[in-house]
Amino acid sequence: MSTHPECLIVLYIQNKENECKLQMNTDASLQPSNTSAGCVTEWDGVSCWPSASEGQMISVHCPLPLLKPDTPPVLITRQCTDRGWSEPSVPYYTACYYEGEEEEEDGDMGKEKNYFDTLRLIYSVGYGASLAALFIAVLLFCCFRRLLCTRNYIHLHLFASFMLRSLAVFVKDVVLFADKSTDHCTVSTLWCKAAVTFFHFCVLCNFCWLLVEGLYLQSLLLFTFSHTTKLFRVYAIIGWGTPSVTLVIWALLKNQLDDEGCWDNLESRLWWIIKIPILLSIFVNLGIFLNISRIIVQKTKATHVNQSDTRLYRTLLRSTLLLIPLFGVHYVVFALIPEHLGVGPRLYFELVLGSFQGFIVALLYCYLNGEVQKEIQRTLRRWWPNTETNAINLPTQEYVP
Repeated sequence: MSTHPECLIVLYIQNKENECKLQMNTDASLQPSNTSAGCVTEWDGVSCWPSASEGQMISVHCPLPLLKPDTPPVLITRQCTDRGWSEPSVPYYTACYYEGEEEEEDGDMGKEKNYFDTLRLIYSVGYGASLAALFIAVLLFCCFRRLLCTRNYIHLHLFASFMLRSLAVFVKDVVLFADKSTDHCTVSTLWCKAAVTFFHFCVLCNFCWLLVEGLYLQSLLLFTFSHTTKLFRVYAIIGWGTPSVTLVIWALLKNQLDDEGCWDNLESRLWWIIKIPILLSIFVNLGIFLNISRIIVQKTKATHVNQSDTRLYRTLLRSTLLLIPLFGVHYVVFALIPEHLGVGPRLYFELVLGSFQGFIVALLYCYLNGEVQKEIQRTLRRWWPNTETNAINLPTQEYVP
């Protein structure tokens, strides 16, 4: 029930073909070698015709996966002659389909192909832009060593997780969809399984580091003093350790219990091993967002807060409203909806919006970060003393102690 309808047909016919070949081998071993009268068991690509004596008529029904709803059942008959099996009395497309439905299906398939081609082009551009923007952002942070504090180290790991996610998308597309002649319903190679596993690992790492960003922002508001070194070790375990352990467990169970296809069946029960940590990340970040908003509103309304503190928390409020929705909170919309429902809106919402998420994060955390802009200005003045810069100082988290 979790298989795509087109693949369901392919797999059904493949199973029937294997059964027919087994029957053919059995008949060949039981039939004497000097007997040639009659017709042997034959597979015609859709149905298996059992052995028959000369002059005998054999009838089969249209295979159920090919039969359209409300189509009256039609028997397909073949006769065993002295020259072998005759042609089918009714072609399969006539017995299994409505008249003229073939053209309608071709039109629907063309529209579906154009839809997915457009979708793939958009998210490829998005992930490409995110990968380029994040790579430059990482170089900037690494070049300006004075920027490397606990907060920016977390940003760097978040950038790395977004870069890995973008790279994993391109790797998966190349391995699974580069060859148009590949039968994706039956392909099951080590490379495609590795590509899908790597993709799931990168996605899970990305969600875990989004969770770390939320946890770190929450800790800044709750604790005046914190052991940042010890906290960063915990964050590293959450960001990289949790996905590693989860994917190892998933891959081992997948290999033992559900080793079919390229391991890309999102409706398998084993998918919950990966989905549960993602859902936890999404809803914990949602809770952090709501809690931070509540704290900031309370602090800004307090009568004893002085003007400078008020400006500080208003700045933090603007930063929070800009950054927290990027922590995977927008995935709440489809988080608990089954994968096969709302496929069209889900694909545009998650793939298109998600593909540009890394670009937006790099823009807010790096390019519009006042600390980074000041370092760039200082470097430009060192190289060209007479150069004036007009960098926009958008407040982000640089004011957070």
